[in-house]
Amino acid sequence: MDVKFITSAATEAQFLRPEKPMLAVCGKSNSGKSTLINLLANRKGLAKTSSAPGRTRLVNYFDFGQYWLADLPGYGYAAVSRSEKEKWGKTLDKFFARKEDIKHVFVLCDIRRDPSEDDMQMLTFLNYHIIPFTVIATKSDKLSRMKRKERVRALAQAFGLGTENVFAVSGLSGEGKEELLAKITQIIQTEKD
Repeated sequence: MDVKFITSAATEAQFLRPEKPMLAVCGKSNSGKSTLINLLANRKGLAKTSSAPGRTRLVNYFDFGQYWLADLPGYGYAAVSRSEKEKWGKTLDKFFARKEDIKHVFVLCDIRRDPSEDDMQMLTFLNYHIIPFTVIATKSDKLSRMKRKERVRALAQAFGLGTENVFAVSGLSGEGKEELLAKITQIIQTEKD
């Protein structure tokens, strides 16, 4: 698969109208969005990863062949100014205002942490606007198999979801990648039906 970076958008006027089904990746700063994109693309440096949270400040678009993927700015990072946070919030609001352009959203959260207030707000927002989503519990390689299952159940319960709507994924070990690719295929197939 030859995945290409398309462009970055800083303003609503720069948002792309998708020519293919568009999936979006969102989550708290440092939840592993760039790592997940690189895992799906089988390429290490496609999406820039950083140990410092809050690096993605724009909407970055990638062409995955059968679909587009939009990497959204992380939310909930405390070390940026209030005005910067508000700007990111407005960017997300404007992006999701075009919900007819968005086929599915992957909401990322660290499998080791309970959902933050920001995570809960994001899910409430997606539910309210009837935007389909799946929770991706990232960094699953940090836990034993037993602990992973336990955490997936805990996250599903906290979010009010079934465990089939929470995928444990690791960008390092590749765990969960096949299940996630199958989910993406299912999402794209529904577009064609």
